[in-house]
Amino acid sequence: MNKQLLILSNDLLSEYLEKAPKGLNHAFEALKDAEISTDSFSFYTSVSSVYSSKIEGEAMELDSYVKHKKFGIEFSPDFTRKIDDLYDAYTFAKVNELNKETIAQAHSLLSKNILTKNRQGTYRTQNMYVSTPDGRIEYVAASPFELEAEMEKFYTDLTLLLKTEMSIEEAFFYASMIHLVFVKIHPWNDGNGRSARLIEKWFLAEKLGDKAWFIQSEKMYYDHHRTYYSNIRLLGLEYSMLDYKNALAFLLMLPSSIQIGRN
Repeated sequence: MNKQLLILSNDLLSEYLEKAPKGLNHAFEALKDAEISTDSFSFYTSVSSVYSSKIEGEAMELDSYVKHKKFGIEFSPDFTRKIDDLYDAYTFAKVNELNKETIAQAHSLLSKNILTKNRQGTYRTQNMYVSTPDGRIEYVAASPFELEAEMEKFYTDLTLLLKTEMSIEEAFFYASMIHLVFVKIHPWNDGNGRSARLIEKWFLAEKLGDKAWFIQSEKMYYDHHRTYYSNIRLLGLEYSMLDYKNALAFLLMLPSSIQIGRN
């Protein structure tokens, strides 16, 4: 890449390309939609929404959600509304280009029942300490005083990457790096993990086409959520001291999920 990235490190790209699973393009091309999907219902959007929400502590199981979403079986609204909101955000992403404005709009959709209206799609203005569901501190996010500048770097890099031709392996590398950097900045008051996992897949869809929406990355992250959090934690506790040279274990998680998508 001729132009220097501002915040999305590509220092590990060569090592990543050596260690990324072989046959990634073949596995990706073999992906296809589920037979249960219709024009008004997407099975894999349900998978994404349920498992990304389960990472954040939601209790809904996929089978129950499919019954709710496809067949109209009623559950308590408290049980489904946050997942429905995330489903809407994925649906929005499928028909909109990935950029600063649409990411804010997607966050407004997915945080509809998480945050007050004035905080949806809006950067936080206070310090943020991020913890795991069991109460351990993962890291201290970017301070509110540097947050906007860091996000401008992020969006500058994102714009550049979207315009850059790349191999499928490079697309997976940068999608994961986008996910990781976004989570580390942690720009929203809540909904950062859900946003990052959506943006990761959104980027892949922009670079590789609609088959990317069939990748079950959120399920893989949930199934291995301890490793997911551990690999994020490898970079360090304080935002100002993050070491992206320790990111390889996290970056290699995404391509492993494409095998799930073939089953």
